[in-house]
Amino acid sequence: MINPSANGWINKFFSENKSNYNNYNNDLLAFYHDVRTSGFIYGHVIRINLINPIDTKDLSSDEITKLALLNSLFSIFKIITKSDDEKDFVEKAIDFYTFLHQKGNLLFLKSKPNLEECIATRIQTNENIFARNFSHIITNALLFMDILAFKKYLETFENPVNYLKKVEESTIVLVSNALSVKENPSQYDNLLVKLFENSLRYTKFYRKQLEVTDFEQFEKYDSILEKLYLLDLATMAMWSDDELTTIEKDYLHTLCAELKISESEYVISLQNIDSYIKQYRNEIPYFNYSNPVKHFYEQSNKTVTKLITRNGKRLTKEIRESKELVRLLAKSTTTDLDKEEKKKVKKQLLDICKSIPSLTIFLLPGGGILLPILIKYIPQLLPSAFNENLEE
Repeated sequence: MINPSANGWINKFFSENKSNYNNYNNDLLAFYHDVRTSGFIYGHVIRINLINPIDTKDLSSDEITKLALLNSLFSIFKIITKSDDEKDFVEKAIDFYTFLHQKGNLLFLKSKPNLEECIATRIQTNENIFARNFSHIITNALLFMDILAFKKYLETFENPVNYLKKVEESTIVLVSNALSVKENPSQYDNLLVKLFENSLRYTKFYRKQLEVTDFEQFEKYDSILEKLYLLDLATMAMWSDDELTTIEKDYLHTLCAELKISESEYVISLQNIDSYIKQYRNEIPYFNYSNPVKHFYEQSNKTVTKLITRNGKRLTKEIRESKELVRLLAKSTTTDLDKEEKKKVKKQLLDICKSIPSLTIFLLPGGGILLPILIKYIPQLLPSAFNENLEE
């Protein structure tokens, strides 16, 4: 299984998927349809677009998004360059991201970065696990802009920063205007605004309302990827559990006419966003922001579960070798431990975590609050750990 949080995951991804890439035959429309249905356009990835899907059940949302970003970048590279040279792709992707991060980012002040560092920087906007767990925006909702900018870079080899600024500006104007057109604003609209505010990299968020028929700034976009992406962002803003009003439909039809998007693509865009949100609403981070304590626990639980799954054998061995710890954990299942015993359990678990690099998260400031989640999973690691024989 690929672990996108460990070094070397990109090489492993390439080695395991040599014959597993979708062949789009230079068809940008087919590529975009795949990316859209994967959830990448909407900021919450539900699958990786490969012939045979990768098992992602034990991966975190940011790890899944790393895989999706890499795969999408490589797909657009193959379409534009008509080459599947992985080494050339990696070099060009690094050059592309070096342009984007050459100012104000200490990561890129050292020697030339590797692609894993570049992708990790793009995926996660928060710096540590505690900030991530309290965040309502887990991944960058505007990450598809990287694909658009990489495509432009491969075509022109010009600095892509100015292009990204223009796309961000257009996106914010479009979404802000679409929201202002809505006749029955909902809580979802406020969530969407927060999502965009937390996703911008090159543009200060602002709301600039246009006349419904004023779409001149969108004339400069001529790629089908750009056009459909703008349409999808507008449909995200317009989305509602109920049917769109006449004014809202008129707005989207006007946008489609300006972008020269067919009626069939308009219908597909609406159907996709509707079915996607209704099916995955409970999994999409920005729909679960209202209870930060619950959100923190759920995200922490996922993180700890992932770490335990990946280090289960070693953790089991370490715990079994600590007879006193096993005795105290067994005792805790039938009676409350006293203050001194709880201290011993915590100390011994933290000592074990010191010996397993992936579990040093519990040693960070505040990491102790995650220990109860770890303890909750110990019985699953030691199915026979709490019987009387082990207490002898």
